[in-house]
Amino acid sequence: MQSPFVQPPEPTAQAAIDAIAEALEVFDDWMDRYQYIIDLGRHLPEFPAAWMDDAHRVPGCQSKVWMEAAREDGKLWLAGASDAAIVSGLVALLLRVYSGRPPAEILATDPAFLKQMGLIEALSTNRGNGIASMARAIRERAALEMA
Repeated sequence: MQSPFVQPPEPTAQAAIDAIAEALEVFDDWMDRYQYIIDLGRHLPEFPAAWMDDAHRVPGCQSKVWMEAAREDGKLWLAGASDAAIVSGLVALLLRVYSGRPPAEILATDPAFLKQMGLIEALSTNRGNGIASMARAIRERAALEMA
């Protein structure tokens, strides 16, 4: 079985942010961007069913979102899933930026890039709050790893 942890192609969080922004710029309208984000979610590694429980659930999300993290070689590897297609895509975006990075890099990478890309405003208030909750959960886990 393939690892459930996302292995982003970019070497740094900033490179991932730049690649995502570049990809989103290709699309003229938000429906095409939504489709692109949904497609990203469809390519997430398979999330183990055993992790789809309350212990892995991210609070503050309207849809069900589950995440897991593991530290290896000084990096925090992240896995995630959602029961909603668009949210799975948002999970994929976040994990592309944050997975496989040292905790210090995760903490230094402000999730403001989501707002700068227009993703927060383009989403419903609940989804915007949910992605903020996901980013907060990732950063809180990184902070724990730094302690």
